[in-house]
Amino acid sequence: MYRTHNCGELSLRNLNNSVTLSGWVQKSRDKGFIIWVDLRDRYGITQLVFDEKRTEKEVYKIAQNLGREFVVQIKGTVIERESKNSNIDTGDIEVLVEKLTILNKAKTPPFTIENQTDGGEELRMQYRYLDIRRNPVKEKLLFRSQVSMAIRNYLTDEGFIDVETPYLIKSTPEGARDFVVPSRMNEGQFYALPQSPQTFKQLLMIGGMDKYFQIVKCFRDEDLRADRQPEFTQIDCEMTFVEQEDILTQFEGLIQSLLEKIKGIKKIPFPRISYDDAIKKYGSDKPDIRFNMTFCELNDLAQGKGFGVFDDQELVVAISVPGGASYSRREIDGLIDWVKRPQIGAKGLIWVKYNEDGTFKSSVDKFFNAADLSAWATFCNSKEGDLILVLSGEAKTTRTQLSALRMELADRLKLRDPNVFAPLWVTDFPLLEWDEQSKRYHAMHHPFTAPKPEHLELLKTNPAAVKANAYDLVLNGNEIGGGSIRIHDQGLQSEMFDLLGFSKEDAKKQFGFLMDAFQYGAPPHGGIAFGLDRLVAILGGEETIRDFIAFPKNNSGRDVMINAPSSLDKNQLEELALKSNLPQT
Repeated sequence: MYRTHNCGELSLRNLNNSVTLSGWVQKSRDKGFIIWVDLRDRYGITQLVFDEKRTEKEVYKIAQNLGREFVVQIKGTVIERESKNSNIDTGDIEVLVEKLTILNKAKTPPFTIENQTDGGEELRMQYRYLDIRRNPVKEKLLFRSQVSMAIRNYLTDEGFIDVETPYLIKSTPEGARDFVVPSRMNEGQFYALPQSPQTFKQLLMIGGMDKYFQIVKCFRDEDLRADRQPEFTQIDCEMTFVEQEDILTQFEGLIQSLLEKIKGIKKIPFPRISYDDAIKKYGSDKPDIRFNMTFCELNDLAQGKGFGVFDDQELVVAISVPGGASYSRREIDGLIDWVKRPQIGAKGLIWVKYNEDGTFKSSVDKFFNAADLSAWATFCNSKEGDLILVLSGEAKTTRTQLSALRMELADRLKLRDPNVFAPLWVTDFPLLEWDEQSKRYHAMHHPFTAPKPEHLELLKTNPAAVKANAYDLVLNGNEIGGGSIRIHDQGLQSEMFDLLGFSKEDAKKQFGFLMDAFQYGAPPHGGIAFGLDRLVAILGGEETIRDFIAFPKNNSGRDVMINAPSSLDKNQLEELALKSNLPQT
């Protein structure tokens, strides 16, 4: 056998035992008469010792020529270590080697396989199989596996059935761009890779499966960022005979179970906020509620004083920064420059210091007296020593700008503790949003989302006012899941397609299979989908998902390790009835 034990399990209990180990050479230290080698596998590191006096000459000679990352097998005796190492689980022992076999030699790796490496990100992605050997990456992948298993166990215990749905499906124009796959057997026709299994899980509910889940790959051809990949993993769930409350309760249970099993957190609240209130209080539909700094709208207090920057605007809105009155003028100017950056786009920033002695100093002292500024402070629940920051302008844009500033300040003030978890349900989203460019409504979530029952009549008279029976779960300022109660009535679904600008022919062509299924006893149903990559990263104390994925793409959507995407061979293109002006491989 290749091993009797792994490299992380030997201890003083194994003293004098004969053992066989296999692994990679982490490092070697040759003192001239004795050689120490750190042998590594997934489970840990064991120190090997080769002694000129106690080790056979041939074995000692092989040990002198071991390189980093050589794959070796050893047989030896466990002995107590003179100089113990409390940093590793096997630090009380070492193995006196009697037999050494090189299973495979290795080139010197392009970066050090250590916790702190000298390899840049692009280089490490090119040699991802080596990067995975490093503890920081390996531990993230093990953590992901732990979370995935906890999710499967919870859902299975709750009666959910794991069902696989197809990857080669039909392209639809709604939502993000599809990745498409040409069909060789059906010339000129294409499959699409699923952005989500949405219609299939609805069909499973019509099929009577009652509770479905799937940990599934999904694909979206969209611009990338730190928390987004072209392929991502979704925890996809659906239930029949449920209302919104049933789903919120069920999946609060899932997240609470994960927090308890993975993080040891027993019980935390899951507050709820409407979409409109989230936008009004935080300028975002995924607010981070680990800290306060909620918005206070100052229109009634700040307008009509002859200050055009406020008087001529739709919204005057502020946040109160705890302890911010101690900021220097240079620090405040830095914040003003920050909001003026093109990514934020504000024209400026008004500031008010509420000093520790109860006095006020502001950038608008010319227009507002101490009583005015005191009224602002009272309205914003500011305390002595706080700093009030104010933006004004068009309501939607200004709220977005202030939300970005709120998050930036929270980072600077270290208010976003990754070991604190603050979930929040956001409900009552608009069902539809108007697109000026196309002059038609788009579904805020997707075309199968049901309106709130009390808003059904508004579909005919005022579609923009209709609220969706939809909900998002936010964790630490990140949307980790979203779902809705679905339309299960053919007539209502047809009405929704009309509102979204689908002709009868287009609706039938794209979704006729679902409309037909509704005629055969579709039950009320609803569900939710969680982004597994993002959820795992947040539970792991980070917001960047890449290191929690075994083989991620870079910011250009490329896999630099296997060099994908790549051009196709001419014969492949001809088989698929495709032409390309790109150079062929």
